Amino acid sequence: MKLSQFKFRLPEELVALEPSCRVFKNEDGTVDKIYHRDECRLMLVHRKSERIEMFQKDAKGNDTEHFLTFRDSLKYFGEGDVFVFNDTKVFPARLYGTKEKTDAKIEVFLLRELNEELRLWDVLVEPARKIRIGNKLFFEDDGPMVAEVIDNTTSRGRTLRFLYDCPHDEFKRELFALGESPLPRYIVDNRPYTSDDIENFQTIFARNEGAVTAPATGLHFSREMMKMMEIRGISPAFVTLHCGLGNFDPIEVEDLTKHKMSSEQMVVSQEACNLVNRAKADGKNVCIVGTSTMRATETAVGTDGLLKEYDGWTNKFIFPPYEFGLATAMMANFYHPESPMMMSTAAFGGYDLVYEAYNQAVKNGYKFGCYGDCMLILDD
Repeated sequence: MKLSQFKFRLPEELVALEPSCRVFKNEDGTVDKIYHRDECRLMLVHRKSERIEMFQKDAKGNDTEHFLTFRDSLKYFGEGDVFVFNDTKVFPARLYGTKEKTDAKIEVFLLRELNEELRLWDVLVEPARKIRIGNKLFFEDDGPMVAEVIDNTTSRGRTLRFLYDCPHDEFKRELFALGESPLPRYIVDNRPYTSDDIENFQTIFARNEGAVTAPATGLHFSREMMKMMEIRGISPAFVTLHCGLGNFDPIEVEDLTKHKMSSEQMVVSQEACNLVNRAKADGKNVCIVGTSTMRATETAVGTDGLLKEYDGWTNKFIFPPYEFGLATAMMANFYHPESPMMMSTAAFGGYDLVYEAYNQAVKNGYKFGCYGDCMLILDD
């Protein structure tokens, strides 16, 4: 397929800058927000019958004026079904420092640690033109956190060596204490960072640290939702894929077969394989939660349609047409035009049907992006 086939007009006001919330105005004029991550809108896409549903039904099965919400998604699953989640944990990757001598403000975005003993990190810097090999960056006015630039890796990429003499655990703790949750640029460029983002930009089941952006669809699951799954007999299976920034890089080729995704580290445990493969053998649903989870499971699925243990890296790029080997259902947020996440969703649901779902989402005011609304694609 061609890149241009994934273009559409996304009004700026439809890009979600925060999760679903209820706003309360206090007597003194201040505003309080209570976030409900499981109350976003839900759109149902039936890929075989090619139906799209947006509204809740009345007792006679007719559409009401009330939109489906994310909590409604569990109605379509039951005993023995499995949801596959990405349990990667986002670390506070965005830091702000100053350049020695000039005091110029520099944004440093941590990507991954290269060498624990030497305190080497692969980072992105902004503005990059000001940062050269040998420069030192200071991250506190009077604090000890200092880094030296020792290599240029890309136009914005640098290798930093942190000059901090202490046990590694203490160093990581101090470094992360200086950072912010790495919200996408389309959010941080349009509103201030808040302390709420620390919790909001992390799934409730995150446990394996290594991501620099959240597995967005998993953000909708609340503790109440997980309990409701347990009551209905739906089992969670967890895989790990450390989400990088590759999904936000612009695709610069019209022919999608020529696009190369950045590699991401992933792990699929035997425990996850057992849960998923048992559901497959019993003819139950396997619902993949999010495009990063889909990338991981499609990397690890065998030719027999069963999930295999995996510990390594993947640069799998999923776009239509694509033959899936594992999932019977998929959840995904609504994403920006020409994004790999949109392409992965269209590959599972069918290009024409998903493109029409996106058109309906825009017409009906659905929210897009990592804090946006959700689509559930069912195999019926």
